[in-house]
Amino acid sequence: MPESPEVQALVEFVGERVVGRSITELDVAEFRVVKTRDRPPGSLVGATISRVQRFGKHAGFETTAGWLMVGFGRNGWLRWRDAGEPVDEPPVPEVMRIGLDDGERIQVIDTGDFLAVTAAVVDVPAEVSGIATLGPDPLALEFSREELERALGTRRKQIKALLQEQTSIAGIGNAYSDEILHRARLPHDVHAVALDQTARERLFHAIVDIMRGAREARRGVAPDRLKQAKVEAMAVHGRGGQPCPVCGTLIVDEIFSGASAQFCPHCQA
Repeated sequence: MPESPEVQALVEFVGERVVGRSITELDVAEFRVVKTRDRPPGSLVGATISRVQRFGKHAGFETTAGWLMVGFGRNGWLRWRDAGEPVDEPPVPEVMRIGLDDGERIQVIDTGDFLAVTAAVVDVPAEVSGIATLGPDPLALEFSREELERALGTRRKQIKALLQEQTSIAGIGNAYSDEILHRARLPHDVHAVALDQTARERLFHAIVDIMRGAREARRGVAPDRLKQAKVEAMAVHGRGGQPCPVCGTLIVDEIFSGASAQFCPHCQA
């Protein structure tokens, strides 16, 4: 699942290449992704791109004719294609294509079995429900201890699930929630209400350090390398059965309610 550090790197990579360019083609191969039927993506053909911005785990293209908002869901991504670059063999699961005035193009893809990518054309990003309800963003300089406290409150919800709840905190998914909880030395299934002030302070610093550190580490990485770079940087996520890099205890891989968590039973006791 794309998470905010990788989406930020993607947005910066694409933004450097498309700002000031005109859209010559906006072809939708899978019309189920379009969520604004009265304003199809094709209505942006001829518009000029003025900005590319991240909103949580979404990417937004501001143009002279409105915003194109792309939600990546669980398995969505953008692929950059230079002018004259040959067609992919085998073909990628493209759901939408953005063609630019210099012959370069952006492919919006979804590699999952369940289609989850979304596209919407709006006047302002907040018209997209998933954007309007986003919680505070740990990558923002103004993210504070008080904002985390409001998200946690006295809720009887497991902390791993709460971290992934986009209305509480924006941009964190399954992988980084595991990394954050390992850094904070907290079990994934503890409820927010059970966290004392010391644990909450550790959690705040772990969120900031993990998410902002990942953003800096991903900057400048090409889009087709971002997923692998993320995997290689994980301390516990996806490393069930391997030794914890802190204490050497074997990392546990636990499946529950259709989700998964990887954690160190010693560091996160």
